[in-house]
Amino acid sequence: MDGTGTARILAKFWYLTVAVLAVAILYLAKVLFLPLAFAVLFAFLLAPVIALLERFRLPRGLAAAIVIVGFSSLLAGVAWLLFTQLVSIANDLPTYRDNITQKIEAIHSPSNSAIGRAQEEVEELSEELGLANSTLPSQWQHDSQGSRKPLGATPDRPMQVREVAKPTGRLDQLGGIAQPLMTSFLTAVFTFFVILQREDLRNRLIRLNGEQNLTMMTHAMNDASARIGRYFRLQLLVNLCFGILVAVALSLVGLPHAFLFGALAALSRFIPYFGALTAALLPTVLSLAVFQGWLHSVAILCTFVILEVFTANYVEPHVYGRHTGLTALAILVAAGFWTLIWGPVGLVLSMPLTVCLVVIGRHVPSLEFLSILLGDRPAIPPPACFYQRLLARDEREAAEIIDTCLKDETLENIYDSVLIPALLMSERDRQQGDLADSAVSFIHETVRELVEELGFREKTAVENAARPRLSATKPPAQVLCVPLRDESDELASRMLAQLLDCESMHAASTPPGSSMEEIVATVTKQHVDLVVLSGLSPFALARAHRLNRLLRSLAPQPKIMVGLWGESNDNAGRVAEKFTLEEKVHFSTTLSDAVGQARRYFYIDPTDTISTQSELLASREPAA
Repeated sequence: MDGTGTARILAKFWYLTVAVLAVAILYLAKVLFLPLAFAVLFAFLLAPVIALLERFRLPRGLAAAIVIVGFSSLLAGVAWLLFTQLVSIANDLPTYRDNITQKIEAIHSPSNSAIGRAQEEVEELSEELGLANSTLPSQWQHDSQGSRKPLGATPDRPMQVREVAKPTGRLDQLGGIAQPLMTSFLTAVFTFFVILQREDLRNRLIRLNGEQNLTMMTHAMNDASARIGRYFRLQLLVNLCFGILVAVALSLVGLPHAFLFGALAALSRFIPYFGALTAALLPTVLSLAVFQGWLHSVAILCTFVILEVFTANYVEPHVYGRHTGLTALAILVAAGFWTLIWGPVGLVLSMPLTVCLVVIGRHVPSLEFLSILLGDRPAIPPPACFYQRLLARDEREAAEIIDTCLKDETLENIYDSVLIPALLMSERDRQQGDLADSAVSFIHETVRELVEELGFREKTAVENAARPRLSATKPPAQVLCVPLRDESDELASRMLAQLLDCESMHAASTPPGSSMEEIVATVTKQHVDLVVLSGLSPFALARAHRLNRLLRSLAPQPKIMVGLWGESNDNAGRVAEKFTLEEKVHFSTTLSDAVGQARRYFYIDPTDTISTQSELLASREPAA
């Protein structure tokens, strides 16, 4: 093994060791890190209020103290109200004893229902088979009344059972109260100092990444803090609105203590996925005791389900983006991880902490792996994903990728952003000898079928839309797309021909491998108005130059366009300098640009100039 391989193994081992140590420290020192995590979260939430007070000339320390004391008082007041409500519920339960007893009897003795009759049949069958006696342990026996008792116990001398109970003292009770109080106190202290020294903490984090990346890290930290703070505030707002709606709905139903259940619902929504359903459990159970029948309980449960579905699938995506920026699996794994380390409090903090890690990972290069593993952005871009599925010979998933992209993009954009880059990747791999001939044939055949299907669907959609097509003052232009080299170029020519055909032009593509004499004969015979020399850059440049010089010798001379698909605009400009200035060849690097240039040739006044892409797209809208 060479030195480079050994260094990589040692580096991976080092990263793994650091990760294990970090997890161990988080677990062992949770008394310190738990209030620190709450402090960071509260600092993001309270920063705008403190900044508002600073505008009134208040010192930051005084503003932070006022806001923290006010926020702590608010939390303490809410906690006290929740506690009193829970005590009130416990005191009210005896008044619902009769209703609870009736429902329990209805559950255990459903004599008139189908379930009750089935239960009776099963019991009778069990008695006939003797299953009831055979399942009794040997150390038990039945007395004359049918009751069972352990062997060795008699009415005169019953068996004594000694109950051992662990005594609980005041120290144990104080210990259970002291830990939450200590966590709350440390959280308040940490929040004060995090807010007071936030610029210093930011500068220290920037310094960790090195002074050479000062500008990048400054913008990254500002953007990350703004995004995280905005997300937390909006999540708090959404959860508060959810709790208010729950309280109003339960009040309309007539359930007591609706404020308590609304507050619990708002807090429970910080728990991913199962928070709202967990909050629905207590009011549903209480409704069974309060109301006669089952209708109110079903209505309360449906209220929670409807509100959660509406909030998760409509409100959250429109308020702060598509859910949380995390994958569903990442949310579940993060919830399990933080719960394992910090207990139930870690479950509440799992979503905010994971969002922090993902946002920071998007801006800090050394932590980019967090964004890749946990974020909901595609791990690889659509062109690479499409090409990878072709390499795996998975036609179905490759077609699904195209269908997904078509929901948000036009056909010409799909050709430019997905299919053309995928063909470029395959051509580079073929040139390097990494692709077998069978793989190349499969990729070309699959792309050909997709292009034919997409072209048919696009043509059908245009015809069904019944939109007025652009008309010219002369017959439709004849366009000939000439693939410069092989089947990859021919596939790109087919894509361009489809797009031009949808623009009221008669476009066709020559077969791949046609000789120069055959191409010249086709241009002369069909009286072609525009010839597009189509090829993937940079493989087809030399042949494009030769064909261009040959077509310039024809009379009448057609318009000529060179399409170097996948080339950057700057490099295309340098390539254009290799052609003589008298030729005035137009270079296109995208199919959409080529279609726009063809429209300029035949459907737009030559004296009219279009300088921006937005104007070009606006000009392509059909006339009313």
